[in-house]
Amino acid sequence: MLTGLSSFARVAKPWSFEQARNLLARLLRVRLSGGERDLAASLIAEGKIDQALTALPALRKPVLFQTGYGASGLPHIGTFNEVARTTMVRAAFRALTEEAIPTRLISFSDDMDGLRKVPENVPNRELLARDLGKPLTQVRDPFGEFDSFGAHNNARMRAFLDEQGFDYEFLSSTACYREGRFDPTLRLMLERFDQVQAVMLPTLGPERRATYSPFLPISPTTGRVLQVPTLERHPDRGAIVFEDEDGSLKETPVTGGAVKLQWKPDWACRWAAFGVDYEMAGKDLIESVKVSSRICTILDGVPPEGFNFELFLDQDNQKISKSKGNGLTLEEWRRYGPPESLVYYLFQSPRSAKKLYFDVIPKATDEYLQQLDAYNSPKAPPSGDEARIANPLDNPVWSIHGGAPPERGSPVSFGLLLNLVSAANASERAILWGFIARQFPGATPESEPLLDRLTDYALHYYEDFVAPTKLFRAPDPRERAAMQDLLVRLKAMPTDCHDGELIQNEVYGAGKDAGFEPLRAWFTALYEVLLGQSQGPRFGSFVAIFGLAETIALIEKALAGVDLAAESV
Repeated sequence: MLTGLSSFARVAKPWSFEQARNLLARLLRVRLSGGERDLAASLIAEGKIDQALTALPALRKPVLFQTGYGASGLPHIGTFNEVARTTMVRAAFRALTEEAIPTRLISFSDDMDGLRKVPENVPNRELLARDLGKPLTQVRDPFGEFDSFGAHNNARMRAFLDEQGFDYEFLSSTACYREGRFDPTLRLMLERFDQVQAVMLPTLGPERRATYSPFLPISPTTGRVLQVPTLERHPDRGAIVFEDEDGSLKETPVTGGAVKLQWKPDWACRWAAFGVDYEMAGKDLIESVKVSSRICTILDGVPPEGFNFELFLDQDNQKISKSKGNGLTLEEWRRYGPPESLVYYLFQSPRSAKKLYFDVIPKATDEYLQQLDAYNSPKAPPSGDEARIANPLDNPVWSIHGGAPPERGSPVSFGLLLNLVSAANASERAILWGFIARQFPGATPESEPLLDRLTDYALHYYEDFVAPTKLFRAPDPRERAAMQDLLVRLKAMPTDCHDGELIQNEVYGAGKDAGFEPLRAWFTALYEVLLGQSQGPRFGSFVAIFGLAETIALIEKALAGVDLAAESV
């Protein structure tokens, strides 16, 4: 339950709460008259949500959030992003309104679009090539698993949303058109055809402007979605006339799934037909949002609240594309990191361009774990005049978990696990748990479920990305002397010592006495000589979990010139 949080939500700093407050202001503006609006604003500001809803029944109508998904290619993280971020705004809105105003979230698939080009990352591409131009729900599935390519992509997207536990309603464009859910709005668009054209035509080039129509008929002879002019309009019977691919003139109703709309009018149609209150979009769609908003108004709708997020880039800083298959897939992130870390990554700085490639996963995972620890062990507020209660809604994990973050994180960081895999030459979880249990007596996969999952991710990530790039080197004379000093210090410690701070102090001491300035160069040397990489977690913590004896043996091998690269294969 998210009740009792409105006072925190009204001042929470994250962008999702800013959006929730904007959405609430929109509801007051759209649903209430001037005097009612002032009353509602006053009561809500005082935290009297129930009183506002009792006095103003119009506010009790469910608030509708919508996300859109293009089913023309395999779903990637960019498509998952809209549901994740919109769910964050929805959770913030529920906290802001004490859950008194019901909400719904629609995940809408544009699966009636015609297939324009064959994706590069699917099998049996020649099969898809024969279905170019047909609605995605009529294109054969190249994987041979579903009735259509659209159904295949819808199923993959829904599976990931379901696994993440999102609360949403899935809607198919094909089903909505065929079942008549858009029919009244389609008839209205036909009646106001010239007004829609007046908005659209100035946005097009001369060639396309000459043949443009918001209606795309489905050819009764070929089954393809046709981009052809509307030759005649008959609003009285809800029909248009167009030239079919065989050259014959055909009359077809605009209802019942016989046509679909061009995408900007289609977007506006959904907003007006469903009464969408909130939908976000990528920065590249700013002008499209403006155009669709004008058409929505023509259709007697009110454009939704929303904001524009920056685009996702691949490792070469190119925009992610479903047809190219560049960037990360949902399945790939799930192989190398927990879904929570993905949602955390999406939560951060949505107005900044984000790189979506494998190397962001470890950092995102450890930052998520740090935030979870901070949420579950908040620092005491300062005393005196500056004392104030910390706002729990400012921590990203509140939004990531919809107001119910888990009470336990992981006692071991993901980066530390990666180095443990490397140093121990581990190939299975049992090896890692042998080290973990020694550092944390009583810890088991059952008592530490998140850590248990992290061990799998670390094994996969190390095998695919770390091991192939490891590059060991020999220490230079100063580094060798410092490591010999470190050996003496470690051998002087109790053999059963697992105190990471105590060990870290000795590591610091060896580096300082050797004259390393800054000390970062000393730690880089340790990582490169012992682990074959330039970065790693806190070295004392690594030694504590790997073991003093094992670390001593590792350093001795390095100083003796043993080929650590060969041993780590």
